[in-house]
Amino acid sequence: MPPRWVAALFGGWMAVLAVLFVAVPAGAQSVLRLIAGATAVVVVGVGVRLNRPARRLPWRLLATAIALSAVGTALYRAPDSVTTQVPGLVMAGALLAVAAYPLFAAMLVVLLRRRTRGTRDRAAMLDSLTLTAGAALLAWSFLIGPALERAGGSPWTAFAFPVGDLLLLGMLTRLLISDRPVLSVRLLGAGVVFFLLADAGYELSLFDVPVAGLGRFALYAAAGLAALHPSMAELDTPADLPAPGLGRGRLALLGAASMVAPAVLVVIMLREAKTDLTVVAALSAITFLLVLVRMAGIMTGHRQALARERALREASAALVSAADTDEVGDAVRTAVAHLLPPDTPHAVVLAVTIEQTGLLSPEATTQAAVDRSTGTAARLLPTRDVDWAVSVRLNQFALTLRCPMVLSDRPTGDPLVGVLHVGGPTPALAGLLRAIEVLATQAALALERIGLSQEVIRRNSETYFRTLVQKTSDVILIVDEQDRIRYASPSATAVLGADPTGNPMAAVIHPVERSRLAEVLAALRTGDGLQEGLDFRALAAERAEVVLEMHGQDLRREPTVAALVLTLRDVTERRRLEQELTHRVFHDAMTGLANRVLFHDRLGHALQRGARDGSVVGVLFIDLDDFKKVNDTLGHAAGDQLLIGVAHRIAGALRADDTAARLGGDEFAALVENVQDPGAVEETAQRILTALAEPIRMDDGSELTAVASIGITTTPEADTPDELLRQADLALYVAKGAGKNQWRRYQAHLHSTMVERLELRSALDHAVHEGHFLLAYQPIIELATDEPVGFEALVRWHHPSRGVIAPAEFLEVAEESGLVVPMGRWVLDQALHTVAQWRRILPRTRQPFVSVNVSVRQFREGNFVGLVEQALAYAGVPPQALMLELSEGVLDGDHEAMWADLAALRDLGVRVAIDDFAASSSALGSVRRRPVDVVKIDKAFVDGVVDDPHQLALVSGLINLAQALGLTVIAEGIEDPAHRDLLARLGCPLGQGYLYSSPVDGTEALSQITDRMPLVA
Repeated sequence: MPPRWVAALFGGWMAVLAVLFVAVPAGAQSVLRLIAGATAVVVVGVGVRLNRPARRLPWRLLATAIALSAVGTALYRAPDSVTTQVPGLVMAGALLAVAAYPLFAAMLVVLLRRRTRGTRDRAAMLDSLTLTAGAALLAWSFLIGPALERAGGSPWTAFAFPVGDLLLLGMLTRLLISDRPVLSVRLLGAGVVFFLLADAGYELSLFDVPVAGLGRFALYAAAGLAALHPSMAELDTPADLPAPGLGRGRLALLGAASMVAPAVLVVIMLREAKTDLTVVAALSAITFLLVLVRMAGIMTGHRQALARERALREASAALVSAADTDEVGDAVRTAVAHLLPPDTPHAVVLAVTIEQTGLLSPEATTQAAVDRSTGTAARLLPTRDVDWAVSVRLNQFALTLRCPMVLSDRPTGDPLVGVLHVGGPTPALAGLLRAIEVLATQAALALERIGLSQEVIRRNSETYFRTLVQKTSDVILIVDEQDRIRYASPSATAVLGADPTGNPMAAVIHPVERSRLAEVLAALRTGDGLQEGLDFRALAAERAEVVLEMHGQDLRREPTVAALVLTLRDVTERRRLEQELTHRVFHDAMTGLANRVLFHDRLGHALQRGARDGSVVGVLFIDLDDFKKVNDTLGHAAGDQLLIGVAHRIAGALRADDTAARLGGDEFAALVENVQDPGAVEETAQRILTALAEPIRMDDGSELTAVASIGITTTPEADTPDELLRQADLALYVAKGAGKNQWRRYQAHLHSTMVERLELRSALDHAVHEGHFLLAYQPIIELATDEPVGFEALVRWHHPSRGVIAPAEFLEVAEESGLVVPMGRWVLDQALHTVAQWRRILPRTRQPFVSVNVSVRQFREGNFVGLVEQALAYAGVPPQALMLELSEGVLDGDHEAMWADLAALRDLGVRVAIDDFAASSSALGSVRRRPVDVVKIDKAFVDGVVDDPHQLALVSGLINLAQALGLTVIAEGIEDPAHRDLLARLGCPLGQGYLYSSPVDGTEALSQITDRMPLVA
């Protein structure tokens, strides 16, 4: 008999029994209960036999539960005539009926674990618990609690049956939420629902006993029909997990469960019933906590969804930029790691479809067919069921998420690109289904793009390289064993002037290079290789010579070539540029002479030759005198023209074997070699001076004369380049000190002198920074009264080993090195500080001034006026207390900026004096036009004023002329009373000298002022 007929007969029979159950008296209902239960147990067994499920345990549990339920209810509802004769019959029936509930629940648990593969669906569990808690609250409030109060105690049946109903409700809800139910599960669920509704209606006194008993008939009928339906065998097959989320139905049920507690409280309040609210409060709290936990899970899921969306976007970007399959695999593995929760163990295998020769195994063929038909749809499989090559890499996980990568419009026709496998814990894989499908699609597109790109590259490679050879500017030659050109690229015509195909290779190369070419080709054939970048000269069109850079490979073993391959590149212009750059590296850009590097190199080679043949090598250092004036007055353009002209004159004065060089600025050098007499070097220096004596014509038509100093040294004095250069530099220093436009030869004693000078300069530099100076003050006396009116501040150097050093020994070095500037600033500040102390102590009628010597170089540093103003303000003395002394030599020089500064200081009240003044016409003429207040007559004139009438007349005239010009006169070097008396008679107002006092420190100078007695008798 077909299963469908069996199901129809069974359904009809159960309907007949239900009708009879309602119609017969109460005493006969227990018999009908037993008949209905027995029928259902038999039908369940028939269904198991017909449909042959893989596991029969759930159905055995179901049959046992139906049997216990039928027998228990039959005994529990047995007629009173029977229960009175058999004590405890009702209690036994109740126990059997209650025992059926755990069996029904166990049957649902087994189905749930089978269908969900044991996956722990936390959301489904929370939802089922929430609904069960809400139902429990209703059951307690309206069923269990009132039943216990009516019984006057706590009979266990009033509690056990509702609890059993709640157990069934919870398990059924859990199964329906976690499973995509087949028809058998739906039938069984409908039976359970009718059963629970009937029990609840009976407890609420809505139904009487016959109507309530129909609920169990519905459960039995549903169980039998579920067992008879063929879909019951599918309950042994794991179901696809439902999509995670919270649908409208589940949301409505959760909302209803959450509103049970307030609804119950409202009903209790309206009914004004006295109810124990302890259980109500506990169940309400449990329901509320379950809802909170569920909402927390929803928020966590939302964050995971956002993280997965971000991971998919990053994976998409990485896959778009992937260049090969390995990079695609890396991007997929990185994306899966981001899609899964942190620290989740997992493994990823990306299997790419390849063309495979031979037949595939039946399992692999079947699996590939399923993959092509399902498209990019992920499904969970036992790891043992996937391909063995994949399963061995995922064997640490029980389940594997397999997602085919399918593209329906592939040019190859096969839609299957590959398969993405992800192994991991089952709960983690369950939430990864949709994200893996998206990732698999992106990976399939990336793999297809890479495959198409590689195919295009493969197909176009030959055309590509042919185009390169045809269009390259390099000449590619294929040369056979006879050194004949078998092939020449098209660029050969442009480089060589004609197509050399068929000609010997030697015909291309310059005749002088052909022997070297033969050696190179022979070495290439013997395996010695070709030195990279060999240059060969070749004859191009119209016999023009070009330089070719040659590279070669021996491809005689390559069947497609079987010859030598030579690559020739035209490097004519490059070599010309390299030579030009090399020339610039070793030559001065402005003058074209050798620079310092080339000069030093040639000097070394000259010394080596001189050591071999005994010839003399000479070095000349040439420095232009006063070249800075040319730049300052005429500009740097004129200075550059002068340097170029000087370079030509120096080079023209040398022999062909000699070398002229510009070392930098206005410094030149000359190397004289291959001479036997050191005098020839001196003759060269004189020729250079003679050549420079002629004026050099400038671009604007004017003429300039270059004056130079030359230092000379030769190899008898030294035998190393550095020593020769050092000696020539010392000799140049001596030549400059001796005057302009001359040369000096190095002498041995110069070395020690210069060393001492350098040591003095170093020590002076240290003294300036450490403050090792003293100031001495020599009084300036009013000759009429012999009283001091001022003091000249004289600097002394307190040397740590030599003691006190006079200015004559170090001022020249200070001027030369520039140390005179900070030293002069210190002298000015110290002198003003001292005179400020004097003026605070002395009365207003005896306020001395201080005279400070200044250098022209101090004015060149700039802002000298500001420095003086700042020093006066800091010391707190008026400008009239300061006099600045300058040497007479400043009257002849071009120092307009200095005179402008002095005029500004003179306007402030600072006096200006000319020291060591002489009676020359130029000095007298200059002092009249300059901002000068005081002239100091040199000691040389004062010494002879008593004994020499001519000297007396000269000094007298000088004093009269100065007074006529409004200048104050101070006579220096007064050492004899006769000199003092005569100068006073001549009208000289002031004087100073050892007659009055030698230079003393500030304290003794102050005592000279405070002493009211004259300094001399």
